[in-house]
Amino acid sequence: MSTASTRLPEGRYGRSSDERADRKLKIAATVLGAALLALVAYFAYHYIAQNEISAQVVSFQASDDAVKVHLEVHKDSGTDGYCTLRSQGADGSEVGRADFRFTGSATRVDEVVTLRTTARGTTAELLGCHAG
Repeated sequence: MSTASTRLPEGRYGRSSDERADRKLKIAATVLGAALLALVAYFAYHYIAQNEISAQVVSFQASDDAVKVHLEVHKDSGTDGYCTLRSQGADGSEVGRADFRFTGSATRVDEVVTLRTTARGTTAELLGCHAG
């Protein structure tokens, strides 16, 4: 008595549906991966290359109703913008926040600005700078 083989003859019925599904999944994964890579590259470019303003707090001096902040801003020539500063009290509550504008063609602005506070501030924090 001979036993019948359970395997299909090679090449007679084409590829199995599992192979077709695997190929479609590989193509879909490749397309989605490329799209994700392009999206990350786009945001990275705009974050790094288009950042026209950078700043830092050099020092600050606090009094009962104000904080004098030495602010140094680096920007592209002709770019106008503003930097947002805040101060917190000893208990961590915010006692002052303000935007300081800068204009002109200078690429470096080194200025002492006064941030008015509702109580004695113990910090001077740069929250960010924006063009516009």
